[in-house]
Amino acid sequence: MTRNQWSIRKLAFIAIMAAVASVLMLFNFPLPFAPSFMKFDISELPALFAGLFLDPLSGFLVVLMKILLKLVMQGTETAFVGEFMNIVAASSFVVPAAVIYQRNRSKTGALIGLLAATVFASIVAVLLNLWIAFPMYGKLYGLSMEKIVAMGTKVMPAVKDELTLMLYSIFPFNLVKHAVTSLVTWLMYKRAGRALQNLIGKREEA
Repeated sequence: MTRNQWSIRKLAFIAIMAAVASVLMLFNFPLPFAPSFMKFDISELPALFAGLFLDPLSGFLVVLMKILLKLVMQGTETAFVGEFMNIVAASSFVVPAAVIYQRNRSKTGALIGLLAATVFASIVAVLLNLWIAFPMYGKLYGLSMEKIVAMGTKVMPAVKDELTLMLYSIFPFNLVKHAVTSLVTWLMYKRAGRALQNLIGKREEA
């Protein structure tokens, strides 16, 4: 296979993964310990596949294209704040996992990458919500931090202030979200990887 043929197949694969990810975004639901505006989905799964199977940049491109497709099909309900948050949060999960795996392409490398990325992305999500998302939502919709905390308290009585909102809702929500996505990837990747290898083929230097 020539370099151009490989590049075309690679771009087609990225586009397909992005389309699958945009569909997976439609299947979402809240978790019992998190505010209702936070929705659980596994739309990072196709991006992880692209990142692990190809390279970190491919994983990021799937994340980016997923959001662009979502905007084309549904528009935005958050003045692009939610979409920006999704890109940054998903990338902080997909890219580190792919980088670690690319340096150690083994089961151990994949496991370390997924575990490290799960914890890292969950911490990033806390910082993003605390410093960017909640202040911007407050300005857009007139929501004070007290009201946002109250939404958390409604589903998790232990939430009393910003710190406990992050500790008992935001962090565990993202930890569960990324852990489930990692587990599904871990269970599926080896078998799916063989099928993808047959579908895309190996690049041969021209």
